[in-house]
Amino acid sequence: MAEAPDMLSVAVTPRPPSQIIAWRRQRSVSYGEFLARTRAWQRLLTRTSGQTFALSISDAAEFAAALFGAWQARKTIYLPGDRLPRTCCALRTIVDGYLGEFAPEWKPRMPTSADGLAADVELNPLDSNFAGLVIYTSGSTGVAQAIPKKLSQMSAEIATLEAQFGDVIDNADIVATVSHQHIYGLLFNVLWPLSAGRAFSAMNFGSLEGLTMALAQRESVLVSTPAHLQRLPESSLWALAAKRLRAVFSSGGPLPVAVARETRRLLRHMPIEVYGSSETGGIAWRQQQTAHDEKWTPLPNIKWRIDVKEGVLEIRSAHLPDEEWFRTADRARPAGEDHFILMGRVDRIVKVEGKRISLNAIEERLTASPLARDARALVLDGRRQRVAAVIVPSVSGRDRLAQLGKLVFNRMLRDFLRETIEPVGLPRLWRYVDALPIDAQGKTTQAVLVALFDNWDSRPRQPIECRVHQSDQHAVFELIAPSDLLYFDGHFRDMPILAGVVQIEWIIGFGRQCFDLLPSFRAIHALKFHRVISPKLPITLELMHDPLKSCLSFNISSRLGPHASGRIIFRAGNV
Repeated sequence: MAEAPDMLSVAVTPRPPSQIIAWRRQRSVSYGEFLARTRAWQRLLTRTSGQTFALSISDAAEFAAALFGAWQARKTIYLPGDRLPRTCCALRTIVDGYLGEFAPEWKPRMPTSADGLAADVELNPLDSNFAGLVIYTSGSTGVAQAIPKKLSQMSAEIATLEAQFGDVIDNADIVATVSHQHIYGLLFNVLWPLSAGRAFSAMNFGSLEGLTMALAQRESVLVSTPAHLQRLPESSLWALAAKRLRAVFSSGGPLPVAVARETRRLLRHMPIEVYGSSETGGIAWRQQQTAHDEKWTPLPNIKWRIDVKEGVLEIRSAHLPDEEWFRTADRARPAGEDHFILMGRVDRIVKVEGKRISLNAIEERLTASPLARDARALVLDGRRQRVAAVIVPSVSGRDRLAQLGKLVFNRMLRDFLRETIEPVGLPRLWRYVDALPIDAQGKTTQAVLVALFDNWDSRPRQPIECRVHQSDQHAVFELIAPSDLLYFDGHFRDMPILAGVVQIEWIIGFGRQCFDLLPSFRAIHALKFHRVISPKLPITLELMHDPLKSCLSFNISSRLGPHASGRIIFRAGNV
């Protein structure tokens, strides 16, 4: 694999001191100022014992100086994803100190005025093999995972981004709504522009006015996330911002095509999506022009393949620590020789508002509470994602729920989660049940959990129906599953089909409408799914009730032939 140019060393290669490297709203930050702050941080850390330090600074220009100063002093920087107490406690056993804006109890260091007089400190070329950065993120089990990055990995990724998108950006400034404390913001809003000689925004923009003003003042590029783009309000200010906008980047999660189109309407640019992870760096990119344009194009020098047995994407690149094939947590299928389509996650790490959230960690924390005996966490998809939780209260929890009411009980559980779960990962929707729901196969599936949140999403959950015939023991329905049915989400993006568990749920529901069925499900026999049911396909559901055997037999068919058949057995009680 060809060695990438050392882009990071370019950032500390002499250049005109007056060259602007960043903007703090209306005030520019010169290369001379950046160099002075880098030397101050280098002097501080050279005189500080220890090799590993956690860094958190909100100002991107000061953050960059601290980062390069640490690397000049041969210190490894840990970037925690948050400053929650539990995270800081975990870091205490790993790092030798804290830098920047941590709470006073962690005794964070900042350069003093004496350190600022370090003009005699020389900046040297960076050692590409030095593991100068550790991304602190969550793993598939919810346990915090440290991902070391050699400087050569980050330099290679900067070179990849410049090769793919440099001509699109040209000499435009970078304006970001994402934090540089995470790898996406770090690369796009600090390391890449600093190495390529572009100016970047030292501040993130939380207000519409500040963002549009920054975009309108100079030729600019917007670096954002799906969570931010889907919240762009209707405003005449976008027209002013769009005049000097060169491109819009989005990463951190899949961008719904409706949001991509709305972004193009407001900002006159279809977002460029970049797919990757903290472990792999950037992998591929796309621009969705249509609802079916889901193909990803690998970035330059990315080698990829798909595990035939399990359909999992594997890659090789200079963004990785070695030349071995890396197995991602994403399923994929090829779309021609040079493209692939993602088919969903393998693990239970989900992206919510651009942040990685472990559903396992939420469940483990909830069941550690004396208020919950069992718990399931899930993400409900819609215009905005929401984390939801289904709780089986403990005996004491059930008593507290009855005494305090649901709102107060919700708050108690949320407070219990706050120490270990980021705010965006705290459940917004709660359901309390005597036992976790199961489907006809006795499994607690995503579908049966989603069914508990009927009011979450306005999309239909039931078919368009017409009752053709009904007698004491026989009924026939003509049904159509609408194309916007909620249950088509995830089954599957390239070919939506109606999941078997949803079919069984509908069959039982229509059976209870027509017949006096016993209250509890007992078993299902002779279940067969002959062919899939796609959106808008007219189907016929035939039901036969045998009250002596407590049995509901069913057949689903269409002009294509049989789709499903079987017998559902009911019983009088729960035993």
